[in-house]
Amino acid sequence: MTKDLTPSQLVVLGLIARHGPLTPYDLKAKVEASVGHYWPIPHAQLYRDPPRLAELGLLREEAEEHGRRRRVFHLTGAGREALRDWLADPTTLEPETRNPALLKLTFADLGAPGQVAELAATQAAQHRRWRDTYQDLRTRLDPQAPDTAARTRLLTLGIAHEQSYVAFWEALAADPKGTGEARPELGG
Repeated sequence: MTKDLTPSQLVVLGLIARHGPLTPYDLKAKVEASVGHYWPIPHAQLYRDPPRLAELGLLREEAEEHGRRRRVFHLTGAGREALRDWLADPTTLEPETRNPALLKLTFADLGAPGQVAELAATQAAQHRRWRDTYQDLRTRLDPQAPDTAARTRLLTLGIAHEQSYVAFWEALAADPKGTGEARPELGG
């Protein structure tokens, strides 16, 4: 069954398993605070997925009888089993990379001189900001939270990823006709 589930549906199952019953609005906030940094999910999807998962028996829907009548979704035994099956499978889909800067860099030779250096400098600054954000998030993790180890791993990978982008773009900004490969300093 898990092969038929979309990544966003698996995220919904995982977040409800970790945090307990959630509304679609709660899911939106949890995505923004966690996987949204590397796996953005449109908000509308977070309102469509839970009812579909409830139809499949993986979630149970409970509507509030009073007040705003929010729809709260609970993980079922089948949902927990589907999540465990997915986690037990060490294979994943191929990674997706949709980076507008890389698309621009693909055709940079068709542009005006100097544009590569400008693009590289802008990208280096952006990736430094993201790296610094991830470092800040890692220092502010609650050591008592149940997801601290998982979030630390992801932030550590994110920091390393961003640092490699910083090194590439800084090297390209310094030598726009080069390959972007950082060159070791010549020592004496």
